[in-house]
Amino acid sequence: MQEQPTIALMYDFDKTLTTKDMQEYTFIPKLGLSSEEFWKKANDQARTQGMDSILSYLKLMLDEAKRCNQPIQRSDLVELGRDLEFYPGVEGWFSAINTVGEKLGLSIEHYIISSGLKEIIEGSAIGSVFKRIYACEYFYDDQGKAVWPKLSVNYTAKTQFLFRINKGVLDVYDDKALNDYTKESDRSVPFRNMIYIGDGLTDVPCMKLVKENGGKSIAVHAPNRLAACKKLMNENRINFYALADYQSEGELFGLVSTILENMRSENVLQSWHRSQQSEAVLLHS
Repeated sequence: MQEQPTIALMYDFDKTLTTKDMQEYTFIPKLGLSSEEFWKKANDQARTQGMDSILSYLKLMLDEAKRCNQPIQRSDLVELGRDLEFYPGVEGWFSAINTVGEKLGLSIEHYIISSGLKEIIEGSAIGSVFKRIYACEYFYDDQGKAVWPKLSVNYTAKTQFLFRINKGVLDVYDDKALNDYTKESDRSVPFRNMIYIGDGLTDVPCMKLVKENGGKSIAVHAPNRLAACKKLMNENRINFYALADYQSEGELFGLVSTILENMRSENVLQSWHRSQQSEAVLLHS
């Protein structure tokens, strides 16, 4: 009996599934800052200190919360997840795609690969649908206060998580197994069975890696914000682009459904090929 192929759908979070950066809904306004002021401070700090931009915003969150006498607790960040605003159809997207996969005989897995905060994503309406959430995360002291970023996911670091999913080495601390040699036939999710969905330049390393290794990369855009997607297409960094509308009657749903149908056919052909290879080896042994 043919083994059920696993397809991994991997998503950026901010401005891919949500309408803006997650910190902008509640966290930044509570500091008495505008979004523009906060990100300018983070970018200025990164530039003047020669600092990674993701670490800069994580530190600035701690510093600004301390300034306002509002130390960050994990539970506070999780609570912020309730305030996120998603693009149309996001909350029903995952079960609908799972149903498409089930009808095609595919096992669907959903992952987040984000430079945002894991705690906020976990607290959101969709936090429970993902097999893994790879995102920035704080270390907390004995009083439950955030004191240090224990995981920072910048734009190029995102690519390591593609290999973790590819090899089935999902725990972030397990570097040895990740770097051990694994035959292509023994990998959990071949790159050809991957779909990456992101919104722009910060996703380019992942988009390009998935595309060049046989998977499919999709750039999504807000209404009237198509130019960035066309630029990515012209630069051969993505396979497709679509409006960030996740409803079942939308273009994106039809596109991903068609990709899944194609991946099913490719997996049938791969299985057929491997079977005939094995028969040929036995015939000549």
